[in-house]
Amino acid sequence: MLDQTAKPHPVVSREEWTAARKAHLRREKELTRLRDQVSAERRALPWVKVDKTYVFDTPDGKQTLAQLFDGRSQLIVYHFMWRHDLDTGCSGCSFLCDHIDGANWHLPHHDVTLLAVSRAPLAKLDAYRKRMGWQFRWVSSLGSDFNFDYHVSFTKDDLADGKVYYNYDMTDGWGMEELPGISVFTKDAKGDIFHTYSSYARGGDLLIGAHNWLDLTPKGRNETTIMDWMRRHDEYEDANASSCCGSASGQAAARSTAA
Repeated sequence: MLDQTAKPHPVVSREEWTAARKAHLRREKELTRLRDQVSAERRALPWVKVDKTYVFDTPDGKQTLAQLFDGRSQLIVYHFMWRHDLDTGCSGCSFLCDHIDGANWHLPHHDVTLLAVSRAPLAKLDAYRKRMGWQFRWVSSLGSDFNFDYHVSFTKDDLADGKVYYNYDMTDGWGMEELPGISVFTKDAKGDIFHTYSSYARGGDLLIGAHNWLDLTPKGRNETTIMDWMRRHDEYEDANASSCCGSASGQAAARSTAA
């Protein structure tokens, strides 16, 4: 039911509505063309050769970054934020990862491997993945520099300084040891690996299909702070659950829920 206390929308004739809708369509087309332009610019970014050897714990044993490509030439890594303070997966990252399995029906047919990486014990990741009912591969970077080198994990010394390097700038990092991100790699015929792209913070928003559906509706995302309405998909009946990627109050509520 629509909030009757909200500012009422004008109710007009079909002709007036069509005129307004066509004006908005022009803006939508501008956005589509701009998105295409930005996507082309992203693909044209220069690359950085990955010289360091990273080793991950996987369900198939120890594997290098090269092996994670699984025979393909392109690799997308979702840096899943493991909440060490709560000993569970971030609810915001869980929301995004609810959208991976559908995409993974298609991506391997386009020379793309997509998986998640977290700096947490593999057994914990596997247990959480089973709880969520996910099918995608999720591997552990625990004991590796991978998360630190791609600026999604921070040492206690980093946090003590009050500023961490995240999303290409120095920020307070919300006092968190882990934060989310996306990194993309490619591998050439010789086996050399290159880092082509990384995105952080709200950079993952484009990948969340539920957001795009909600943005079509009159209430939109119906939030007061980023993702404050969102829950893990098995917690929607729990009114105390809250996002751990949003406000400080949300983080406190999440801690009380886990206690």
